Amino acid sequence: MRVVITGASSGIGLALARHYLERGALVAAIARRGELLQTLAAEFPDKVFCYALDVRDAEALRAAAADFMARAGVPDIVIANAGVSIGTLTRYAEDNDVFQHVMDINMLGAVKTFQPFVGVMREAGHGRLVGIASVAGFRGLSGAGAYSASKAALISYLESLRVELHGSGVRVVTVCPGYIRTPMTDINHYLMPFMLEVDDAARRIAREIDRGSSFAVVPWQMAPVGRVLKLLPNWLYDRLFARAPRKPRITG
Repeated sequence: MRVVITGASSGIGLALARHYLERGALVAAIARRGELLQTLAAEFPDKVFCYALDVRDAEALRAAAADFMARAGVPDIVIANAGVSIGTLTRYAEDNDVFQHVMDINMLGAVKTFQPFVGVMREAGHGRLVGIASVAGFRGLSGAGAYSASKAALISYLESLRVELHGSGVRVVTVCPGYIRTPMTDINHYLMPFMLEVDDAARRIAREIDRGSSFAVVPWQMAPVGRVLKLLPNWLYDRLFARAPRKPRITG
């Protein structure tokens, strides 16, 4: 098995990389922090192909894809996992750049990750393109406008891609994690129901990928929560969530 994973240096990406490596896969591990990728490679000799790059860099992703395919072959699974979560408030002009940053990584980073592989996987007639979205993309959360918008956009993009590839043999899998214990959630100072440990989350996500699920929420308990939130009328949703705890902004 050949697997490509972005954001593979920590959190869900690292846990997924370990999961597939333990199953004997060859893994293209992509992240900005090359030293952490090298640590993973030392743990699994001759199994990890390290690519230290930023998913906003389409040219670097194309070069990494070409190198991996030349050395290992067409991947069976490509996971666009790289993402950032930063608190934002529209009233601050300095948050304009933060909105751009979050959208570029969380949404466009997935597009740039998939592009080098779509054609060759379609030719091969099989494979999985997996986008790690979020339950935060179901409705807009106060103080998380950039993050919620990026994940909502990613969910819609993945659906469009799934329709484009219908009948090709290439499955598009949308995964919406709830709260997973990672550095991204460590800074949240509010209740996070149904929290999963990251290794458990990786196993559950991999199970959904194996099934070729078109859409999955992990853990499953967050799916009915998401459905209820979608059904709430705006006046009630606004009243309930206007004063909800927010992810902190990063300033300075």
